[in-house]
Amino acid sequence: MCVTAVESRPPGVLGTSQSSGRRPVGARVRAFVALTKPRIIELLLITTVPVMFLAEQGVPNLRLVFLTCLGGYLSAGGANALNMYIDRDIDALMDRTSQRPLVTGMVSPRECMAFGITLAVVSTLLFGLAVNWLSAWLSLGALLFYVVVYTMILKRRTSQNIVWGGIAGCMPVLIGWSSVTNSMSWAPVILFLVMFFWTPPHYWPLSMKVKDDYARVGVPMLPVIASNKVVARQIVLYSWVMVGVSLLLQPLGYTGWFYTAVALATGGWWLWEAHSLQNRAKAEVTGGKLKEMRLFHWSITYVSLLFVAVAVDPFLR
Repeated sequence: MCVTAVESRPPGVLGTSQSSGRRPVGARVRAFVALTKPRIIELLLITTVPVMFLAEQGVPNLRLVFLTCLGGYLSAGGANALNMYIDRDIDALMDRTSQRPLVTGMVSPRECMAFGITLAVVSTLLFGLAVNWLSAWLSLGALLFYVVVYTMILKRRTSQNIVWGGIAGCMPVLIGWSSVTNSMSWAPVILFLVMFFWTPPHYWPLSMKVKDDYARVGVPMLPVIASNKVVARQIVLYSWVMVGVSLLLQPLGYTGWFYTAVALATGGWWLWEAHSLQNRAKAEVTGGKLKEMRLFHWSITYVSLLFVAVAVDPFLR
């Protein structure tokens, strides 16, 4: 499915609500921080650090943890800034993105692009010179995939955008492992796949909530072009695969009983929520009674608990 990019707001609306001489320094600093989407990066770091514990089978070098987190923040922040630069036309038309720095004019498009490119360069050099070059290339690859493949190619053209675009959000797992071992193994690949199958059922409930926003700007998120029944069925399918993949670490010898117990308990609750959403969709429940955000909020708790278990498990074996 191909969707034509929407026009931006009329000239003089996007990015001109603040003149260059009337932008307080504090507000400007906060705006540049907002360009990095720090709340999203928190989730990426939650998946990075525990994998470092698993790779080390104990406490990793704390300096290495700090450098990996710093490099990861700068890399993801650069990707997010470039994403906002590219999407500034539709951000101006969507309610949930209407206060982003480029829309309000607190940051100009040129400043945003320069900021994003600078963060990309600095993060790659930081990883390469202070961690290792395998981690640097993985980080740069994630950034380019998110900016070019997802934002520029997939997002406005296919309902599978978040499925394949989510690959960029899975990369911190590989980076966490490679920063410790300077190599790859099946353990980070399995956790990469957990995050890959986690992303669609994590994001689709939110898309169901704000599908009118996406429809208005012509972005074909699955809930925009498919019924709630179809979306809920896809959520259930991805959820079962995700939980199944999460249980592979123990039989392959990477984790013990603690991780497996947490994966079973949290995965079981996830499946309950996913099937409950599907039942409400089948009953053609709409509006607030659909409660699609229950699964969205639980998905964040799920991934946090699962990766805490990844970090704790080596100490209990």
